[in-house]
Amino acid sequence: MAVSVRGLYFVVTLFLGSFFGSIFMLGPVLPLMLLSPSWYRWITDRIVATWLTLPVALLELVFGVKVVITGDGFIPGERSVIIMNHRTRLDWMFLWCCLLRYSYLRLEKICLKAALKVVPGFGWAMQVACFIFIKRRWEEDRSHMENMLEYFCDIREPLQLLLFPEGTDLTDYTRARSDEFAEKNGLPKFEYVLHPRTTGFTFIVDTLRKGDNLDAVHDITVAYPKNIPQTERHLILGQFPREIHFHVRRYEASTLPTSPSALQAWTQERWAEKEVRLRDFYTAEPRGFDREGMCHVPPCKTELRVALIKAASLFYWSSFIALSFAGLWLWAPLRLYFLVMMGVYFGQQKLIGGLELLELACHRYWKSVTGDEKEKVVDGKKE
Repeated sequence: MAVSVRGLYFVVTLFLGSFFGSIFMLGPVLPLMLLSPSWYRWITDRIVATWLTLPVALLELVFGVKVVITGDGFIPGERSVIIMNHRTRLDWMFLWCCLLRYSYLRLEKICLKAALKVVPGFGWAMQVACFIFIKRRWEEDRSHMENMLEYFCDIREPLQLLLFPEGTDLTDYTRARSDEFAEKNGLPKFEYVLHPRTTGFTFIVDTLRKGDNLDAVHDITVAYPKNIPQTERHLILGQFPREIHFHVRRYEASTLPTSPSALQAWTQERWAEKEVRLRDFYTAEPRGFDREGMCHVPPCKTELRVALIKAASLFYWSSFIALSFAGLWLWAPLRLYFLVMMGVYFGQQKLIGGLELLELACHRYWKSVTGDEKEKVVDGKKE
């Protein structure tokens, strides 16, 4: 199949935006991590959020993708865990179309495969954004996940953590593996979702609860009525979805089960509901989660404001990429800075393993220093 010019434009624009953004926008802020990890997190979350609006702008303004959101919606700014079915490898990016309207993109973190952190541009930005990278080996992932979640609780920065309990996207191969799991455990076979893995989800909810950093769980079901882009390759070939439908269910943290086993059963019930919901979606005409197409909670931004954000994002990032090329061509000091930052990103990856790990180390250092000072003050008062 022939490569699409539209698809290449989409992928190349996103890559160049993340690549030059990591160098020229995030690079100058990196030293702040050593002095104040919490302020560094506050600033970089907002810088990264500007890039997260770019895929939304391209999808909706340039390629005409229609987004339909139904269900409970979000309460703006609340701290939550987002669980979603993994229909394609690109669901996480398409979700930004929903979050731009109903939440704040700066709050989002994603739990994703560790291999992605080494990708130049995209991976660098994800490291700076402090996404949670996992190796799918629970013995190793548990400790890292606990450290990351406790860090977010310590700095009191609100987050909305996206997690795919299914662990992988829906394909014929993964569906067959899910059916095998169902047979071994006496569970029903699913056609539209995979059986969820609940260990990580129950651990995340429990840790955030203990850190008083969880208001709700958002259970999102995503579906594509026309054109399902399974992988990045489909985008390069120009096979964009015509519509993306999101159905949101919101559950107060106080209503969730408290024991891990009960929370596991609760998750399995949600996935059984997703199976029924998606079967109804794909077998009905017209396809949709809610025939009225209305959300119970109004979005925190008007469609006019969303349109202005998308237009501004497209203009800014197009100009930024062009100016980055021009600056590198015309100005020798900028080329030197560019090479230095490339060395920083590649070097820290090899020596430390990721900027998010360096951020955690800086936080632990400053926490120990302030803790020692507080102990001295207390001792002084006692004396």
